[in-house]
Amino acid sequence: MIIKKYQGKTEEEATLKAKEELGSDAVIMNVKSVKHKGLQRVFKKNYYEVTAAVDEPSDRIRSSGRTGSRTMSEEDQIRQDILKAEEARSMEDVSLTAGFRETDGRSGRTSSAIEERLDNLTEIIEKQMNTVEPVMPETVHRSQMVQLVLDQLVNNEVTEANANEILREIDYQNKQQLEDLLASVYQKIVLKLGQMKTIEVEKEGPKIVFFIGPTGVGKTTTIAKLASKYKLEKKCKLAIITADTYRIAAVEQIRTYANILSVPIEVVYTSDEIKAAIDKYQEYDLIFIDTAGRSHNNNEQREDVKKMIESIRGYHQEIYLVLSATTKYRDLVKITQAYSDITNYRIIFTKIDETSALGNVLNIRMMTNAPLSYTTFGQNVPDDIVVTDAQFIAKQLLGGNE
Repeated sequence: MIIKKYQGKTEEEATLKAKEELGSDAVIMNVKSVKHKGLQRVFKKNYYEVTAAVDEPSDRIRSSGRTGSRTMSEEDQIRQDILKAEEARSMEDVSLTAGFRETDGRSGRTSSAIEERLDNLTEIIEKQMNTVEPVMPETVHRSQMVQLVLDQLVNNEVTEANANEILREIDYQNKQQLEDLLASVYQKIVLKLGQMKTIEVEKEGPKIVFFIGPTGVGKTTTIAKLASKYKLEKKCKLAIITADTYRIAAVEQIRTYANILSVPIEVVYTSDEIKAAIDKYQEYDLIFIDTAGRSHNNNEQREDVKKMIESIRGYHQEIYLVLSATTKYRDLVKITQAYSDITNYRIIFTKIDETSALGNVLNIRMMTNAPLSYTTFGQNVPDDIVVTDAQFIAKQLLGGNE
């Protein structure tokens, strides 16, 4: 007898696979709904597993036994014993059913030996068909669940300290199932990421929005995306001021975007020029200011940005620190610490499509407590930018991307 297991999204699919391989005579011995193992079980639906059996041809039974030095298995030995008994004693009504039960009722040494072996084989098959996972002591089982979740977070570049903090804040002592633990961790991550803070238009006077950050993070492109959305979708009156005069192509890049959007643009070099430019657009809703990318290791450059921001008084202001999701965590720490000396800021993460691990989004949020705002994921203007989705980030960190 051949016994095999088949899996499918539905019971019918699994059964069809069994019939296709074993033939129409296959007997379905067991059907069960199975949960995915590990973290995927919380995101994926159950699948079905069918245990099917079919009698082997008699010539295959006769060929069972020793081949060379190969030791005969217990199942093969039983089959051979049954075959010998049938030939020697003309046994009747002995059948190998799904339970492999000996039914001739005859007494005698050979029959007893066969019966004993059949009982042993029945136990073997029952163990093979038993799909219930071994029950572990609660403390061991819970410890393994917690370690599994911890490993998943760390693998997605959440720092071990932050991962442990999240788990400490969860009453996992009462979590007997992995799904319950995952749901609690998921909710905790969403809470840690917090409420997103985005640009809001004021009823009176223009809002001045500064964009600061290191070089190469896509700051100018991010400004163009936001300008497009607020001009085209929200119908805001918007002007752009750029102080990024250190890069030769920077002014032309932002000017090109401004011309396409029919947005006025001013190029300034000093703090006094910024104040004069803002005065020109008193009737506008938003004024975006693109600052030059500065190295977080250069104190003098950081002071220039600080003076520029402090020179604008009497207006509603918001400051957005633009960071790349591809930057190493230790560098992100230095950058955020350097800019924290300048002002309170909100955070925009760019290039999330260029990394497979989003742990730094959570790490920086927990370290700085600065509100998250937008994330960008490509070069297309204005499409590749969205308000940061805490639920999406949490799912990614728990392995829901697969």
